[in-house]
Amino acid sequence: MRTRVRGHRLRRNPLRRRSDVVEAWTVLAVAVLLFVGAPMLGAAVAWWSHGEARAVAVEQRAQRHHVRAEVVDRTPDGLPSGKAVGQHSYRATVRWSTPDGTERSTTAQVPVGTRHGDTVDVWLDPRGRSVPPPADDFTVWQHSVALGACTTFGTALTVLLAHCAVRKVALRRRMAEWDRDWAVTEPQWTHRRA
Repeated sequence: MRTRVRGHRLRRNPLRRRSDVVEAWTVLAVAVLLFVGAPMLGAAVAWWSHGEARAVAVEQRAQRHHVRAEVVDRTPDGLPSGKAVGQHSYRATVRWSTPDGTERSTTAQVPVGTRHGDTVDVWLDPRGRSVPPPADDFTVWQHSVALGACTTFGTALTVLLAHCAVRKVALRRRMAEWDRDWAVTEPQWTHRRA
């Protein structure tokens, strides 16, 4: 039956090598980085990106304005030109009236099935070009959580790869130390001369 001795690398014994101590402390550091450091870094990045994304969303809301426009023409493309909120959309020419009564037109994304004369919602920038709608609160949170999760995962992966590299170097050093010690001990056991 095999028994496992816990902490054997940190206790004093004649078989313990310096590489054993380095590897034991590395395991402790990896555990702390994985369970405390990576989540804290991910949360910090999520918090920071949430603030940045909210600032961008506020700026977009200030710069963009919403109009109801009439579809004047639809491009005859047979394939969708983009994806908008889970459904296909096409580029089509739309027309609307400004508050002073001036007729304006631009090309905008319209949902599939929109026909000539239908009214659609269009977001415009200060120059009157069609732009996507400003980011809402759900999109800001989604962006923040995604960045935080990716940062946590990336940090954890980096820590694990570094741990693998340290273990590989420690194993190589341990084997070299064992070879040196065996070169001294082996002649005493086998009564062979070195």
